[in-house]
Amino acid sequence: MSTENIYRAVINAAKKRLPIGLSGGRHLDIGAGRGELIQKLCHSMPLSSSACDFHVERFSVAGTPCAHVNLNYESLPYPDAQFDLVTCSEVVEHVENYRALLREVFRVTANGGTVVVTTPNVLNANSRFRYLVSGFANLFGPLPVRNDKLYSTGGHITPIPYFYLAHALLDAGFDKPELSIDKVQKTSVFWLVFLAPFIFLCKHRFMTLERTKFKTITTENEPHVAVHFSWPLLVGRTIVVSAVKSAGANPALPRA
Repeated sequence: MSTENIYRAVINAAKKRLPIGLSGGRHLDIGAGRGELIQKLCHSMPLSSSACDFHVERFSVAGTPCAHVNLNYESLPYPDAQFDLVTCSEVVEHVENYRALLREVFRVTANGGTVVVTTPNVLNANSRFRYLVSGFANLFGPLPVRNDKLYSTGGHITPIPYFYLAHALLDAGFDKPELSIDKVQKTSVFWLVFLAPFIFLCKHRFMTLERTKFKTITTENEPHVAVHFSWPLLVGRTIVVSAVKSAGANPALPRA
């Protein structure tokens, strides 16, 4: 799928969240691919970039170091609190344990730094309809067996709804997750016309049951639960989630 809008959304989110006037800051792009995001970012922000990827042979940005890393088994090969901006675009859906990766991202992010993560939106109306009729979310279809092209759509092994990505960032130690999207998907607008009455009629019952009977909704998580019924989630093609590492933030502890 086209990535131009995704890169633009990542850059916009980074500009919004990073301190005004940050010059010469350090940037890490995880799963950098050929390096297109780094190339576009360097024209918009005065940052010094580094990259890491499993398929380092594909990286082609001269003068930018690219480290080899297997995100399923290895830690990020960088010291603590190293980067002012960490981008992870269309990567988390390819890894087995995205929560462990986000803990590593927290570790290498400097205090006051920003992380921007993108992943296919499995909650837009098009994806909800596809899941209803097939059991497969959009861009998460049947997978090839023993596939070594981990960067392809055939490597999409982990669908991540917005709530769980925001929750994972908070669990890792980041603060203030914010959502944006890369573009409005026309097919989702089409299906929303038919699904909206059902979705919004059921919303009240869902929220009431979760709040009063199951008690899963709390003051801390309710804003992120509510986002699942929002216009951006219902029509956005790709979710772009940014968060900040507050000064003095405590390191995340791995789950037992």
